[in-house]
Amino acid sequence: MRTRTVLAAAAVTLALPLLLPERHLPVYVLLLLAATVTAGVSLLMGYAGQVSLGQAAFYAIGAYAAGLSAVHGVPTLIGLLVAPVVAALAAVVVGAPLLRLRGHHLAFATLAVHLILLSLLGQGTWAGGAIGLQGIPPLSLAGTPLRDDVGYAYVAWVVLAVVLLISHNVVDSRAGRGLRAAAGSEIAAAAGGVPVGGYRLVVFALSAAFAGLAGGVYAFYLGYLGPGSFPLLLSIEVVVMAVVGGLGTITGPVVGAAVITLLVQALNELGTRPGMPSYAPAALSYAVYALLLIAVVRYLPRGIVPAVAVLRKGTS
Repeated sequence: MRTRTVLAAAAVTLALPLLLPERHLPVYVLLLLAATVTAGVSLLMGYAGQVSLGQAAFYAIGAYAAGLSAVHGVPTLIGLLVAPVVAALAAVVVGAPLLRLRGHHLAFATLAVHLILLSLLGQGTWAGGAIGLQGIPPLSLAGTPLRDDVGYAYVAWVVLAVVLLISHNVVDSRAGRGLRAAAGSEIAAAAGGVPVGGYRLVVFALSAAFAGLAGGVYAFYLGYLGPGSFPLLLSIEVVVMAVVGGLGTITGPVVGAAVITLLVQALNELGTRPGMPSYAPAALSYAVYALLLIAVVRYLPRGIVPAVAVLRKGTS
């Protein structure tokens, strides 16, 4: 039953780029990229028990790594492969000292990393400064540049599928079982021989690599990057997506990203209607994040996917 459901969902997702109106394709591409970033957050928070509010920083690092390499003549496919590597290395450098922190201390520290990165990107002429990095070429596959949204939709779909497959394998591995044990009781896991610190650093780097890979696709898709492309709200947004979909689940990030992205898109359209104040889209977005978190914590504390699984077991 589960296999049939996954195959049906994959078939629908593959068909969507050909069925959706052209004006909706950018939302679809960004939804898939958001789900890819959220998959890393779900892995980090749901299995490793670490709260990160700076995931968008690694999204930006991957995007700038891909964009800068392409602008300087590196083939775009190589730039796309470089993006997750650079993001993972940055996570190792940052995570080695930060992962000694716990709870809200770690959350604030990762948020500070995001703020520092935004300052560096805004001041650094090497990254285009406040104006941004322009002239990023489109992604080329087999010598053919991708110039339409349908092509990027399928690239983003493949990237998400690879990330979910890696997440599934990590969760089912010995390291995944060790992480779940550490999330429950770090002292007991360490006493049982689990290298808690090493595992957490690896998962932190892996989640950053997921974000960096999505950032690489994002850079080639838009052809432009600026500090404003990666606001603080984006880091909060992916955490909300992970919580709404269901932390510690494989499909939760996809469900959470779909719910939040589509809802925010609808509210943005509502906020930009004639007669609405200029601050309406942002105000509505913040309100939605707050209300959704309250509703999920109150009525679906484990998220949508676990709640649906419990419901299906109850009716079977």
